[in-house]
Amino acid sequence: MPAHEFPLPVVLLIVFGSAKLMGEIFVKLRLPALVGEILAGAVIGPSALGWIAPNDTLKALSDLGVMFLLFDVGLQVKAHELLRVGGTAMLVAMLGVIVPFFAGWGILLAWGAPQTEAVFVGASLVATSVGITASSLSARGLLQEVASKIILAAAVIDDVLGLIVLAAVSSLAQGRVNFLEIAFTAGMAAAFTVILAKWGTAAVNRILPHFHSRADAEDAQFHLSLIVLFALSALAIYTGVAAIVGAFLAGLALSDTADNRVRDLTRGVNELLVPFFLVGIGLHLDLSAFRTPATLALALVILAAAILTKLIGCGLGAASLGWQNVLKIGLGMVPRGEVGMVVAQIGLSMKVISTEVYAVVVFMAIATTIVTPLLLKIAFRGPSLKPVRT
Repeated sequence: MPAHEFPLPVVLLIVFGSAKLMGEIFVKLRLPALVGEILAGAVIGPSALGWIAPNDTLKALSDLGVMFLLFDVGLQVKAHELLRVGGTAMLVAMLGVIVPFFAGWGILLAWGAPQTEAVFVGASLVATSVGITASSLSARGLLQEVASKIILAAAVIDDVLGLIVLAAVSSLAQGRVNFLEIAFTAGMAAAFTVILAKWGTAAVNRILPHFHSRADAEDAQFHLSLIVLFALSALAIYTGVAAIVGAFLAGLALSDTADNRVRDLTRGVNELLVPFFLVGIGLHLDLSAFRTPATLALALVILAAAILTKLIGCGLGAASLGWQNVLKIGLGMVPRGEVGMVVAQIGLSMKVISTEVYAVVVFMAIATTIVTPLLLKIAFRGPSLKPVRT
């Protein structure tokens, strides 16, 4: 069903209103609100009612929403706490990349797909959507748990590792692999992440008080925080990392100095923008591609592999912490969200994956995003510190 062309205020009303309505329904059912908001996108999108289709405006609002979400999460944790679990997080991230990649590659080869297409599907299973996991953990008040800190750190590392994998498979699809270029990009991305995580907080603690003491404008500290957020997000892009990693590291750097006013204003912006990120994921669902039993079967196999390979790979990396933490960390690394869809879009634009396989990967990305909050609700049994809302 073709999407209607509504004026912008009507689009905003439909997207935001449907997200909050579905979120409220899911909360009343004692389920995570963000699952309802993602499904709202599927309902109003091209696969169902056809009211709204993905467009550049919604994409921009979605990108802003996930940036502020990760910034807010960064404000709630401390850099030294993440660095303390860095060794475990690195192992979790590495195994969480290797196991899914080879599983996806092998499944597509067994299905009879060409080598390059199989490699792209393997790459789509690699990176974790830190935005979805962070939103789930934050909504349940679980960011201070050891398992949560490992998940966040590993997801950030995943972004760097996923960048390397994507660069390699893109080069392979073009018929050449430029090892020097891949190594340089990976080195820049890793250096940016490590330097900011290790010394960002100390630098901000030393520099920002001088600006605060001279600023007279109301909410000047929030304005400076936004400048740091946008600057590090932009710098992240130029070093080859996703903007959301820069946003998270900006929040991490400001976590010692940000006052309650900054935190409250950030959450207010989140309430406005994050629903556009969540609905945007649901809008990409396309059920029309699953008309043949073979495509549907492949989608279900890839979905099962996406869940099990993260649970096994990431779980093995955390085996020393006990089985309860293995379950929490393994399931927390499951969502692929927008990350998996980006890989699929690149493969489709390079004409190395078919439209059917593209639909399978998008289905996997959305389905893992929807089931993760439900799986985390099981893994993190016990009372949450606040209601399950986005």
